[in-house]
Amino acid sequence: MKKIINAPEDYVDEMLQGIYASHPDQVKCVADDLRCYCTARKKPGKVAIITGGGTGHLPLFLGYVGDGLIDGCGVGGVFQSPSAEQIYNIAKEVEAGAGVLCLYGNYTGDIMNFDMASEMLEMDDIECKSLVGADDVLSNENPEARRGVAGIFFMYKAAGAKADQGGALDEVYAAAKKAGDNVRTVGFALTPCIVPEVGHSNFELKDDEMAFGMGIHGEPGVWNGPIKTADELAEESVGEILKDMPVASGEEVALLVNGLGATSVEELYILSNSVRKRLKAKGIKVWRSWTGEYATSMEMAGASISVCKVDEELRGYFEHPVNTPFICQR
Repeated sequence: MKKIINAPEDYVDEMLQGIYASHPDQVKCVADDLRCYCTARKKPGKVAIITGGGTGHLPLFLGYVGDGLIDGCGVGGVFQSPSAEQIYNIAKEVEAGAGVLCLYGNYTGDIMNFDMASEMLEMDDIECKSLVGADDVLSNENPEARRGVAGIFFMYKAAGAKADQGGALDEVYAAAKKAGDNVRTVGFALTPCIVPEVGHSNFELKDDEMAFGMGIHGEPGVWNGPIKTADELAEESVGEILKDMPVASGEEVALLVNGLGATSVEELYILSNSVRKRLKAKGIKVWRSWTGEYATSMEMAGASISVCKVDEELRGYFEHPVNTPFICQR
């Protein structure tokens, strides 16, 4: 294991200490718990949006805490859920008089702990709604059972914009749901990754092998086989996405090409170009695209492709300015 760390068991907390020390004007911890990560710029009267999940996916999840996006994040261990108590303490800190939206990935531990935290908030007479991202097309035929991966980026953008514009809790929920209903993602891995406290790879791939449809925690994909070209990966990925979410010729989409941690930006732009060519051939216009690391898996090599159908409402949300220690859009 080659990592720039001290003790593996201190990996998460020392990472958080570094972030707080570097960005004290933007983020802080609460309840004397480094893993209760909150904005330092609470906005009175605004719907509070909280998220959470395991470490190892930066900038997901905590990287979206900031102006125009999320207000707080429960930080779990590497690939582990935050606790219900941590989520509750975060929500209590960032709640600003307009209710709380819990927005997180579709994973069993996260669902259980966010549900428990929501019940605690309701006992305090704080209105709370919950919504999960479930955009990973190849993880399950049933849309409600799918994993939440990089496509939650668009849900954060929509919810954050609507809340920043003064929307009520029901309106913020509806904005996030509309984005979630219109986004699909396909991902693939070229290498495994190493969880520091484990010290070895979480799965194995041969030097000339890749895994198509693999999840961000190393969940099995739909096939393992020879490494394909960017054009071939784009063709198969776009095919799977459009099979699940038909987009008519002349319609517009937003595109997210996301690196999983160890794939160069150059490669991601090659992949982005290949995806654009496939969409253009079908008469589908890319309104706007984002390319880079938005939901990683430690140092896994690979990428994911997210396509979100857009209309005037969603375009407005996605253009809204945001500013966090990890993401800036003016």
